[in-house]
Amino acid sequence: MARASYGFSAPLHHSLRRLTQFPVTLISCRTTNLYNIRAVSNSNSSTNHQPSLEIIGGAVDSFLPAVNALHLSYVPYPVVGSNRHLETIFAAFYRSLPDVRFRRQCFRTRDDGTVALDWISGDDRSLPSDSPILILLPGLTGGSEDTYVRHMLLRARSKGWRGVVFNSRGCGHSPVTTAQFYSASFLGDITEVVEYVGNRYPKANLYAAGWSLGANILVRYVGQECLPCPLSGAVSLCNPFNLVVADEDFRKGFNIVYDKALTNSLCRIFKRHALLFEDMGGEFNIPLAANAKSVREFDEGLTRVSFGFESVDDYYTNSSSSDSIRNVSIPLLCIQAAENDPIAPSRGIPREDIKKNPNCMLIVTPKGGHLGWIAGREAPFGAPWTDPVVMDFLEYLEQSGSSTPSPSTKLQDSNRIGHDKHDLHHVEVQIG
Repeated sequence: MARASYGFSAPLHHSLRRLTQFPVTLISCRTTNLYNIRAVSNSNSSTNHQPSLEIIGGAVDSFLPAVNALHLSYVPYPVVGSNRHLETIFAAFYRSLPDVRFRRQCFRTRDDGTVALDWISGDDRSLPSDSPILILLPGLTGGSEDTYVRHMLLRARSKGWRGVVFNSRGCGHSPVTTAQFYSASFLGDITEVVEYVGNRYPKANLYAAGWSLGANILVRYVGQECLPCPLSGAVSLCNPFNLVVADEDFRKGFNIVYDKALTNSLCRIFKRHALLFEDMGGEFNIPLAANAKSVREFDEGLTRVSFGFESVDDYYTNSSSSDSIRNVSIPLLCIQAAENDPIAPSRGIPREDIKKNPNCMLIVTPKGGHLGWIAGREAPFGAPWTDPVVMDFLEYLEQSGSSTPSPSTKLQDSNRIGHDKHDLHHVEVQIG
C-alpha cells in the first residue's frame, strides 16, 4: 500500500517503550510439516509467553534451519502492534523512508507499454556482474517511493545484492504510453522484465519479492505451468491469494477506508492519462473508472474489460494466485499476518497446497496488519520484522547453489537485441 491519507494528523509519541526480546523454543511435528515457534519468557519477565508463529509447507525441513532470524521471537511493538488497523496505518505513514538515489530505466514492452525499472545508482560500477539480483514488486499503486520497498532494497544491497524496483504502468511515476494499465491477471510485463534483467546480467542468479498485489502477480508468474521459471527463488508477502475472498472483506467495516484510499490512488493515475482512454468504446465505462468510489468500481469500468473478463468476479476468480501454488517449481517463501491482516484474509491462504508442495514454505505471524510487521530490533520506525527473514532465506538459496543460471532459462541473444531497442532512456533521479 502506498502512503495515503487515512485521517491521522500526527505520529505517535517516540517514547513508546520496547518489549524485551525473548528466546524461543522450536517444536517440530514432522509428520505434518508443521512447526510452531513459541516465545518463552525469561525468569525476570512478567510475560509468560508470546503467540506462536505458524510455519508449514512441504519445504519446511529444507528452509527452516536456514532462517536464523526466526530464532528471535515475534514481539509486536507495544500499543502500535495491538491493533491491526493501527499497525497498518502507522506503517503506511510513519515508517522511515530511506534516502536512495535511483537510476531509472524506462522499459518499453512489446505492446508499446512502459514500465519503470529503478536501480540503485552506482551499482553498475561497484558490484560484480555475477552479483545476485533481487527484483521487487510493490503492492497496488505502489512503487519505489514506498518505505517497505526501500528498506528491503537497502538490506539486500548491504549483503552485496543488486536490487531493482519494478514500477508497473503508471505506478511510481512510471509513464503510461498505451490505453492499458496493469492488473492482477496480466503477466506479460513481469515476464518481459525478468527476461530482460536475466539477459542483461547472464552470470547472475535472479530472485524476486512481491508485496500484496505484487505478491499475487509474482506467485502467478512462478506458478505458470507452460514455461520454465528463470527465477532461482521468490518471496510473497501479504499476498491476498484469493481475490474473491479479499474483495468480500475489503468492502466491510473499517476496511472501506483502505478501499477508498487505494481507489483514490487509482483514479489519480487514471486521470493523469485520461486522454489515452477518451475514445474507448465497447463495454468500457470510462466515467465510472474516472470517478470510482471503490476498487471494484474501477475494475468494473476499466480493468476487467481491458483484460477480457466478462465480469469483475470473473476477473478476480481467474486472477487469484491461490490456484498457482500447486504448480510452483522453484523455492518460494510466503509470509502472512493471518487474521491480523485486514486486506489479505487468512481464509484465502492455500494452506493445503503449500503443505503438499516440496518447494514452498509459509510463515504466519500472530500480528502485523497489512504491510506492517512493526516488531523486531528496528521497530517502530525502521524496517519490517520480515526483512531479515526474507534475506536469510534468499542468502541460503544463493549460497547453497540450489539453482544457477543456464541457457535453458535465459533468452537467446536475438531476443535480447529485440528488447534493447525498446529501452526508452536511462536517467538518474532522486526519489524521496
